Formats: sequence, structure tokens, C-alpha cells
Amino acid sequence: MKKFLVAGLLPLIFLTGCGAEKVEQPPPPMVKTILASQAGKVTSDNYPGVVKGRYESNLAFQTGGRILSREVQKGSVVYAGDILMTIDSRDAVQLLNASEAQVAQAKSQLDLAKTNLDRYSELYKENAIAAATLDQYRANYENAVASYNAAVAQAEQTKNNLNYTNLTANADGVISAVNAEIGQVVSAGQTVLTLVQTGELEVEIDVPENHLADVVEGKTADVTFWAVNGRAQGVVREIAPMADATARTYRVRLSLVNPPTNIQLGMTAEVTLTSTNSVANAYILPLSAIYQTGDTAQVWIVTKDNKAALKNVRVENFSGNEVLVQGLSPQDKIITAGIHKLREGQEVRTN
Repeated sequence: MKKFLVAGLLPLIFLTGCGAEKVEQPPPPMVKTILASQAGKVTSDNYPGVVKGRYESNLAFQTGGRILSREVQKGSVVYAGDILMTIDSRDAVQLLNASEAQVAQAKSQLDLAKTNLDRYSELYKENAIAAATLDQYRANYENAVASYNAAVAQAEQTKNNLNYTNLTANADGVISAVNAEIGQVVSAGQTVLTLVQTGELEVEIDVPENHLADVVEGKTADVTFWAVNGRAQGVVREIAPMADATARTYRVRLSLVNPPTNIQLGMTAEVTLTSTNSVANAYILPLSAIYQTGDTAQVWIVTKDNKAALKNVRVENFSGNEVLVQGLSPQDKIITAGIHKLREGQEVRTN
């Protein structure tokens, strides 16, 4: 009977011994944090751009005719005064000859009227003719003067038309488009060439509508040109008043301050625009810090006793992997990684 009692007590002894041993708890998890006051309040966005000329001219003849020659191709570098195209000048020459003949005829009529006026003026002084007769010859002379002036003006116009048969460059630049060919009959004012002036270069970028508020005229930007390993300062000069119908982006042009001398039209550029946070008491946090529960955005913060706690925030804007929020205090220590493994009141360690 005693043997059975001893055997029955042994499991209880072992159980009692095991319960007395302390089980080691794992250390609190290590979390990565950032102070709200140290969170960035300045952001930067990079936009691809293209080098363009500030001024682009659509060139056209000021008179119509058949194109006889074209001296340039797309991409040709031209200088002010260079002849780019010519049209048939035969009609213009004939018109000029006719105008000059009219000038000669008007001049002879004027000379005759002047002679008659002088003669009848002397007769009037001798009381040989009436005043009415002298007035008639004076009127004839004045009409002759007007006819002569009109003929001279017509001749000048036809002379200009002859000069207009040569299309010349109005500035230094590059031909970006050719819209007419030899043998084609063009009318006055019809665009035949497009000239991009190289005297003042710009960079053009497309800004999405949600970033348009960060771009204002006069704002400076950093512009780099990877093809020539150069950089320059850009200044926002023009912002399109309407978005592109397809891309829903706004076209922005930046003037270049002291650009590299070897950049060319059409080269690619990268424009970096920085913007200061304009929302009061707002902070930019990494997107990984946001803990979303339903419609409420929250962040995990570390309390003074090293416990994890949730705090509600209001999201103002997203930009890439960053988020702009309100509702934080400058000394809040925000957990930025591993937030989905935490629980309220959990003890944590910070790095």
C-alpha cells in the first residue's frame, strides 16, 4: 500500500517543480521612429523636360506664287537675313514695270499741269484772263500732283511685292517644320516654314493637376541636362491656363539662367521643383507610417513610458511614398516601420 502512495505522489512532485520555474519573456520589439519635428516640411518633385526656343515663328510669303526653290531642310541652322525660299517673280516684275510706266505718265501730266499753271498765272497778273480760268488750271495741277503721288506709292508697293518673292529668316534659329515644297502654289500668309529662335532657350515640362498649386510664376528650379553633363537654374515663366485634354497635365515653361553653351533644341532635361509645405501644423511622413482603420487614418506613436499608442491624423495630400498629415505635435515620436505587428499599450524599444 505504501508503494502505491509513493508512486502516486511522484507526478505531483514533478508537476510542482515545473510550475516553480520562471518562463523567460521575449524582449519588447525594436521599432524605427522619427520625431514629427524632424519630419520633412520641404518636398521636391522631378519632371522630365525638353529644351525649346522661347520664340517660334511661322514664316509665310507676303505675296502669292509658285515656289521655285527651297534652301533649307528640317533641322537646318539659319541666320537672320538668310534666304530660305523663293517664289516665281515674273508676275511681280511685270507689275513693277507697269507701275513704273504709270509713274512716268503721271510725272509728264504733272509737268504739263505745272507749266500751264505758271503760264496762266502770268496772264492773270496781266489781267488777260479771269480768276475762274486760273482756278481751273490750279485745280488741274493739284490733281496731277495727287495722281503722281498715287502712282509713286503704287510703284513702291509693287517693288515691295518683288522683294517679298524671297522669304528670309527674321532671326537666328533652327527650322523645325517645312510645310511647302518646290512647285507648290502658295497664297500670301500661308505658313511654309517654322523657325525656332535660338537666342533664348527654355525648358518645357508637364505638371499633373494635383501638383499645380506648387508651381507659380517666378519660382526657381534646378535643371540638369544629362546629355551634356550640365545644369542651370530655371525660372517658371509661363503656366498653361488649361490642362491637356488627354494627359490632364498643365504645360509649364521655364526660362534658363546661364544655361550650358552646348545645349541644343530638343535635348532632354530634368527639372527639380521644391515646394515648402503651406499647410499650417502639417508634417510629411513616409507612407509606411500610416495605419488605416476604416475611414480613419492613424499613426503609432511611442509614449513617454515606451508604450505603443494610436493617434488619429488627417491626411492632406499624397506625393509618391510620402503623405502630408495634420494632427501631430512636434515632439510626437512616430513609428515608421512594422506598424501592423503592434498592439495598443505594447511596450517597444526605439533605436
